[in-house]
Amino acid sequence: DMELHEACGVFGVLAKEPCVKIAEVIYHGLIGLQHRGQESAGMIISDGTTMKEIKGMGLVSHIMTDEMMDRLSGGKLGIGHTRYSTQGASDLANCQPISTETFRGRIALAHNGQLINKDHLRNQLLSQDIKLTTESDSEIILKILAAIMLKYSNYDPESADWMKVIEEFMNQSVLSYSFIMMTRDRLYGVRDPYGNRPLCIGRFHAEGDTTRTMGWILSSESSPFLSISAKLWREVQPGEIVCLHLSDNGDENLISHPNQNCTNKLASCLFEYVYFSRSDTILENQMVYSVRFRCGQLLAIKAPVYNADLVSCIPNSSTPAALGYSIQSTIPYVQVLIRNTYVGRTFIQPNHQTRQSSIKRKFGLLTENILGKKIILIDDSIVRGNTIIPLIQALKSAGAKEIHIRVASPPVRHPCFMGIDIPTQDELIANKVASLTQLAKKLDADSVEYLSYQDLLLAVQNDMYFTDCFIIKGIGDNSHRRGYCSACFTGEYPVSLDW
Repeated sequence: DMELHEACGVFGVLAKEPCVKIAEVIYHGLIGLQHRGQESAGMIISDGTTMKEIKGMGLVSHIMTDEMMDRLSGGKLGIGHTRYSTQGASDLANCQPISTETFRGRIALAHNGQLINKDHLRNQLLSQDIKLTTESDSEIILKILAAIMLKYSNYDPESADWMKVIEEFMNQSVLSYSFIMMTRDRLYGVRDPYGNRPLCIGRFHAEGDTTRTMGWILSSESSPFLSISAKLWREVQPGEIVCLHLSDNGDENLISHPNQNCTNKLASCLFEYVYFSRSDTILENQMVYSVRFRCGQLLAIKAPVYNADLVSCIPNSSTPAALGYSIQSTIPYVQVLIRNTYVGRTFIQPNHQTRQSSIKRKFGLLTENILGKKIILIDDSIVRGNTIIPLIQALKSAGAKEIHIRVASPPVRHPCFMGIDIPTQDELIANKVASLTQLAKKLDADSVEYLSYQDLLLAVQNDMYFTDCFIIKGIGDNSHRRGYCSACFTGEYPVSLDW
């Protein structure tokens, strides 16, 4: 339905070779994560001594011009961020990465997710007279890390290190985040104990020489790796802290620090598979495209439409499901909608009015493919209905005989408090009707069917397997800890929400 909002994309790079242009690598990394947020973007780089930054509102390519990038020449490591605001206003003050001074020097942070106990943590900081200058919960993480380091440095300065500081923060807040923290010479990749938000490690190499490591990457997704000659190394495990740093002789080190208190059942976000992640991203050792394709196949088996002329979709994230439906049903796949890629994803717009105006500019109609046809239209999800209703109207105005909606995920009935903009149950169209027949009438469609939650899990888990690179020392075999957050479908949240 293209109406969900996901918090952000984070990207970090540490170079082994001096020829690596850190700012350029981060730029291309953020371009590869642009689908996760188009409201603002920024980067901070370090030469091992000082930090430099650029931030702004809008798309990565609009902010990081040649003139701005020239300011960030040099550098040995850096982090970048592309944002949609689930917490904090849509303004420059809340752009990331953010930074602050600490007892052990300046640190910078790029964060994806939403803290479920942010109000408690905010009050904890304010009670210590620690000033907060933004509404973002990312600043809360930054200031808590600084406060914990100060506490350790006062009581036991010799043993004070950022690994311990981060682990203490993780014990205070278990959901929902993945973040990259940068000191002057180190990157720390952190994923919450439930694994709710994704984070992975990549290794990039010299052109034409895959044996020569040029540096290491931390990223929300593996989707940007191809553009920078990088390969997926592995995912950061739930509750794991990964440290990348340069030794004195310039060799890179990758240190894994499992959180020994991490015994929670996993709660990875299912909407990474349904919508958020780019189709070429690898999650849990499988391609997101393949999961979406299997969703379409299952949908064709469970919710067939007889005598239809064609299968189509609302591009782009629902395209794999439409192809799966087409192949399984033997009904040809034909495009009826063309997406204007330069408008931007409507779900990443910060308010309803902006989303609505974007929808009208976002799609074109292939009228010759529509006239007189009985169409099966696949969508990845229907949340509020703001996108699909005007599109059905447009298709019928173009002469479609029938339109049957098939949704490659279950009905969204509950709000999310972990980084997705589903604020109230009243906004969700599945809660406004008593039956699928009523929903079809409301959408002006001939029929509507959803993929069941059980079939979504089947599609996600079908090809999943674990290899040695997913077994982290200190955590052991994680296969028994697989699990997903289904809160928006079932109302079952990973933790109790006392507030």
